[in-house]
Amino acid sequence: MQVPRRTVLAAGLGALLSGCADGGRRSTASTPTAGTSTVAPGAASPPSGTSTPALPAVHRWQASPGDLEPECKGAAVRAVERAGNGPGRSLQVIDAQYGGLLPDAASVLVVCRSWSLADHAVAAGGHTYDVRLTRRSGLWTVDAVHPSRPGTPARLSPSARRVLAHDRISLPPAARRDVRSGRVHESVLAALLEVAGLHRIGVSVVRSGHPLLVFGTTRPSDHPQGRAFDTWEIDGRAVVDPRTPRSLVTDYMHAVAAAGSYNVGGPYLLGAAPQWFSDATHHDHVHAGFRG
Repeated sequence: MQVPRRTVLAAGLGALLSGCADGGRRSTASTPTAGTSTVAPGAASPPSGTSTPALPAVHRWQASPGDLEPECKGAAVRAVERAGNGPGRSLQVIDAQYGGLLPDAASVLVVCRSWSLADHAVAAGGHTYDVRLTRRSGLWTVDAVHPSRPGTPARLSPSARRVLAHDRISLPPAARRDVRSGRVHESVLAALLEVAGLHRIGVSVVRSGHPLLVFGTTRPSDHPQGRAFDTWEIDGRAVVDPRTPRSLVTDYMHAVAAAGSYNVGGPYLLGAAPQWFSDATHHDHVHAGFRG
């Protein structure tokens, strides 16, 4: 008997996320997404006579009123949340942005922080998942999930150490591990430090977890080469939120251009290509690419 494709996908995603913590770092609190409802994560039963620490409470991610195709993002996020929350593990979605958006195909980058129970302690970690979807008969369906693979830690440059320690640069787990891997170009690190002097930055994606090709094309993306970063939040305001002042986003786009980006994309078109671009994919974040 042939097993339905959706059952196979769900089983594979569950196995992928069941070991979602990285490095065994202890954690006592989550960073919930505002305006969402609590999801109670599962907990493993401890051996007799021992106590098991509680996993952090997490919250369901919700699309912004400014999102294009919110059902698409919702389908991607719910698949990751369902697989990442269960006995002995919990997962918080930090952000969901498009890696590509076409009329009937999409890449949604689901940026996560996660926790799991290991040896009766809470280990913290997280990944960014490139969730691929297609629209069939008007409904978005998850076809594949690709996890981030940042690589092993390497000897860090002074600028990498400064980025990791900077209190105005917020890096999710996968992006932090990208920097630690030594595979992020110095031009990106220098730009992050320069722009952080003007704004508090919520980074979504640096290198890993992003499609290898510019979605829908055969052109290599700058992200997997360590020559780009995406920003989902500026000074505590989400780029996709319609209440975020346009001037804040455009000022930030000009700032990353001044910091050396040859390819700045976002919700607003500020000038001629190739330095400036805007499309549906980038309505929810600011992209900054560098030549190296």
